[in-house]
Amino acid sequence: MLFMARRTWPPLLRSSRRLCHMLSKSTLIWFAGLAMAVWGGSQAHAARLSTAEIITSTASPACVDYQAVGVCAWLHCSLGCRVRTSVKVKHYIPELVVSSYNRTGANPWSDVAALSPPVSGAEGGGTMTTRHSNSRSILRFKNVDAIGHPGTSMFSALTGLRGMVCASGTVSMKPHFFSTLDIVGWRQALVEMLYPEAYVPGMRELGRAGDVWGNIYPRSGFVSQSDDYRGAALAAQRVADLVTRSGSPHVYQPLTPSSRDGWWPPSPVLEGSAATHKWQALSPSRENSCDVWPDRGQLSSYGDRTDGSGDYVWALWRPYSCCERRGQRLLWHTGG
Repeated sequence: MLFMARRTWPPLLRSSRRLCHMLSKSTLIWFAGLAMAVWGGSQAHAARLSTAEIITSTASPACVDYQAVGVCAWLHCSLGCRVRTSVKVKHYIPELVVSSYNRTGANPWSDVAALSPPVSGAEGGGTMTTRHSNSRSILRFKNVDAIGHPGTSMFSALTGLRGMVCASGTVSMKPHFFSTLDIVGWRQALVEMLYPEAYVPGMRELGRAGDVWGNIYPRSGFVSQSDDYRGAALAAQRVADLVTRSGSPHVYQPLTPSSRDGWWPPSPVLEGSAATHKWQALSPSRENSCDVWPDRGQLSSYGDRTDGSGDYVWALWRPYSCCERRGQRLLWHTGG
């Protein structure tokens, strides 16, 4: 880190005072907006999920995990040049709603179900077959849709609060992936079956020792998993991995924003890494906490989270860092 001259300390102190003032102001505005959404929403249903219910789920301080992490120094020139500072903050943003479900065309997020109807080559779905009569492995197929979270634009709308809230890399309701449109990639995986990650044990696997949920590759809808919740989560993880990378042999809209001065998006999603993402359960039951998978012990059961119809919805939260722009050029910054 560069040496900081003594004359830069007063601006830093002013930034700290400004942080305290803006945190209280932005927090009030944030929760006021969320309260309006809550009053207009309804209790979550076991099988179907509405847009209003998804918006209310963003009222989770544990998922946002708001932090002041550092300082940004800007060069401001106007009838002379001087250094201005601003506070650098970091927090998670709900960017995608990822649905993993059995029956094609029956997305449990009811308001968008009509966007992914069965098409030629992508009818049916949700099949389960045992590979061997004496084997516990079950081959499941999951349809997965990934759409811009309806609450993500709320964060972007608050970016005018002197850099105290970061903007998202996407917009609400933007389609990023429909498995019904990715017939070759999601249902056949002809290309990714040849990737080393698809057949080398221990390479790009979701899970940990004693509780491996499955391979990330090939990123298709077929998962070999005896537990339906783990299988659905594995399919959702594959789509999050796919969407946050570009150049993959699939039909999708990448979510790969580039950093700029004062705004730093996260790296692509990596299984088990909270530095790139967290998951929040929305259906069949909603949780107010976020975590990476697996989020329970090796011998724990997920029976309380299992849906009888095999339909699940999660919110994908990703961490962003930003600071208020207070000059023409960013000189340096500290913090994550």
